Amino acid sequence: MLRSLTILSLAGAGLLLVSPPARADVKAGVDAWSAGDYARAVVEWQGPAAKGDPDALFNLAQAYRLGRGVERDNARARKLYEEAARQGHVKAADNLGLMLFQEGEQERAMPLIRAAAERGDPRAQYVLGLSHFNADYAPRDWVRAYALLTLASGAGLPQARDALAQMDKFVPQAQRAQAQVLARELEAGAKAQRSAELAAAELATLPAAPQQASAVASPPATAMAAAPAPAPRPVPAPAAQARPPVITPAAAAAQQGAAARPLPVPAAATLASAAPRGGNWRVQLGAFGIAANADKLWRQISGHVALAGTRKVLVPSGNLTRLVASGFASEAEAARACAALKRDGQACVVAGQG
Repeated sequence: MLRSLTILSLAGAGLLLVSPPARADVKAGVDAWSAGDYARAVVEWQGPAAKGDPDALFNLAQAYRLGRGVERDNARARKLYEEAARQGHVKAADNLGLMLFQEGEQERAMPLIRAAAERGDPRAQYVLGLSHFNADYAPRDWVRAYALLTLASGAGLPQARDALAQMDKFVPQAQRAQAQVLARELEAGAKAQRSAELAAAELATLPAAPQQASAVASPPATAMAAAPAPAPRPVPAPAAQARPPVITPAAAAAQQGAAARPLPVPAAATLASAAPRGGNWRVQLGAFGIAANADKLWRQISGHVALAGTRKVLVPSGNLTRLVASGFASEAEAARACAALKRDGQACVVAGQG
């Protein structure tokens, strides 16, 4: 059956910028990395990482994983991922799971990969989908396998698209139809889970502490060197059908959710003037222990084209102040704006009507 001969540096994907309000040294490291000064970035991150800052730990892990600014050291990267993951850094947990899988610790990796897949990580969906198809590291379930690969393919992973083409030769049409229904359910569940995790992270934010970076979208990837990975073992093909050719995945880090650099600081797009929007759908941009930081972020990003015509709303929430952009005409319009903001590195979540 289908098998993956290589998974190319999956765990090296997704270097992130912390969400505002960011600690100055962590942000300075991101700025240095964006400028190509990797050694300085590492120096900036070492201090906050030693103090347990989860975003600094994660970014430093990525530097060791990629060998930029430091010698490549997978063991060190893995330790840093683990430290960040213990503090609830979602992307660190996702990358740790993929790294463990690559290094032959599938049993330990699979719970992390399942959790990442449930949150909608296409790399994890790809690995879990193949595991379900081959009945290796996961129960054989062709409907779920096809659904997961459909989602990963829709997110832009080319090897998932190739795997689906091979699955089409074996998975009956009725099961493929069931998989489409399941894919929509999984996608909706992932969206709800991401929103819940973002809300939980915001409520846990203390004054002057950075927000979780887990809701920040990753930029396009750069190519990374191949790393051999244990492959799901094939099960016997149905007697009436020919054995499919081996699928050799392209870099899973080459599309969605992969990056070899931190996200740039969100830059406000220059706009002439925009007519006020007339809707009441809202996008939440952050939650802050210090209200002035909400105003500061609004000044930084209010010129972004996705926020044209919206108005700033500050919503008290316990000890936090939530920054909301209001004025979108529909949920779909708010979601499109949030997606555009995420592409530029700004965390957000559609916050309903108000």
